[in-house]
Amino acid sequence: MAPKIEVKQEVIEINDSSTSPVQNTSPLKPIFCLKNRDEIEKFEEKEECFILEFDPYSNPDVLRLPSAVIDDNVDADLSVVAEKGQVACRDYPHPRNTCARFPFEKTPHDKHCEMCYCYVCDLAAPCLKWAGAAGHCHAYNNEAWDEERRVTRQLTKTV
Repeated sequence: MAPKIEVKQEVIEINDSSTSPVQNTSPLKPIFCLKNRDEIEKFEEKEECFILEFDPYSNPDVLRLPSAVIDDNVDADLSVVAEKGQVACRDYPHPRNTCARFPFEKTPHDKHCEMCYCYVCDLAAPCLKWAGAAGHCHAYNNEAWDEERRVTRQLTKTV
């Protein structure tokens, strides 16, 4: 049988009589709820955190309406009424299969915006092989089109 070890427990009491200049104050601060935009500047100077009971981006100068084509086949449960900033697959060059203006699954593949480029050729759409049943307009990132893309790149390197 192993010898018994006696464990001493010590209780340490912490009292609130510290020499801190801030005594008896809670670390919790009230959070203010602002109801109009005129108060924002005043509270930003004094408070770290506050709740806005209004949309700070409701100013029409800040938001712009979407420039996407209105589609009658869109889901009625979701409507984009405004957007802020730029959209990668609409405002910057993108392969046709990722185009935001002409969704690949919902529009004819030969349709393209001014920022679309051919996935195979890496040229602005439409390329020389864009249309037709086996046209590059149907290309997207899968094994067959990736092979076509690799072959096309090798051919353009040798030319």
